[in-house]
Amino acid sequence: IWQGYRAEMDNPAMLILLPPVLRNRKDVLFGNMPEIYDFHNKIFLHSLENCLGAPERVGCCFLDRREDFQMYEKYCQNKPRSESLWRQCSESSFFQECQRKLEHKLGLDSYLLKPVQRLTKYQLLLKELLKYSTSCDGVQELQEALVAMLDLLKSVNDSMHQISITGYDGDLSELGKVLMQGSFSVWTGHRKGPTKMKDLARFKPMQRHLFLYEKALVFCKKREEHGDGYDKTSSYSFKHFLKMNAVGITENVKGDHRKFEIWYSGREEVYVVQAQTVDLKMAWLNEIRKIL
Repeated sequence: IWQGYRAEMDNPAMLILLPPVLRNRKDVLFGNMPEIYDFHNKIFLHSLENCLGAPERVGCCFLDRREDFQMYEKYCQNKPRSESLWRQCSESSFFQECQRKLEHKLGLDSYLLKPVQRLTKYQLLLKELLKYSTSCDGVQELQEALVAMLDLLKSVNDSMHQISITGYDGDLSELGKVLMQGSFSVWTGHRKGPTKMKDLARFKPMQRHLFLYEKALVFCKKREEHGDGYDKTSSYSFKHFLKMNAVGITENVKGDHRKFEIWYSGREEVYVVQAQTVDLKMAWLNEIRKIL
C-alpha cells in the first residue's frame, strides 16, 4: 500500500492518471498510516520477536508501548475524511492501474480498513494468550495489556462519536478527554427549589446523547443515520453543556433504579437522566464522581 499506492501518487509517470481531487491529499487518504507502519516495522515487531522463546513476556511489549498505540486513534478519527475522498475517486484509472500492478484482488479501501481491524484484533489475541497462561510468569502483565487494549478501543470509539458533533461554537478538545458517551432519556426542570419528581414524570422525556468530558457534560441530539452499509454515519447536534465544576449529582431517584439526577448551579437547572440499565448508570456515576 505504501509503495504501490502512496508512493505512486508522486510518480511523474502516473501523474496523468491522478484525479485532480487527489493531488496533494495523500495525508487525507492514508491518514497517519506511515507512522503506524514505522512503529510496527522498526519497533513493535522486534519486541514481539524477542518473545518467541517466552510468549508470556508479550504483555510487557504492549505495556511498554502503551502510549504509542494512541496513533491508532488519530488514524480512526481521519477515517471518515479518507472514506469521503475515496468515494469521490474510487473508479479512477489511477487506482485501477495501481491495483493491476500489485495483482491485488481487493481494492485500496479494503487495505485502508486494516489498521482499524488490527486494533480490534489485539485484545482477541491477548485473550487467547491468557487462556493458555494461567499459572506462569507474566500473566499479570498480560492481563494489564488486555485492559490497556480494551481501554484504547473504548477511547477510539468515544472519540469517533465525538467527531460527529455539529453546532458547537468552540474547540471541543478544550473540554479535555471524552470519558464516556451514550444515549439517555432526559427530563429537565428549570426552576429554583426542589423539582417535584411527579411533576417531571408527566412530561415525555427527551432523547439525548451525552458526552462526559473531563471539564464538561455535553448534551446532544442524535440525528438519523444516512447512507447505507459501511457508509452509515450518525451525527450529534449540540444542544448545551454543563461545566463540571458547577455540577452536582443525586445518585438515586424515587421510582426507578436506572435514574439519577444532575443539577447545576445550586439546583437552578435539574436534569433527571435515565440509563438503559442500572450497570450503565453506575458506570457513569463512577466517572462523574472521579471528576467531582
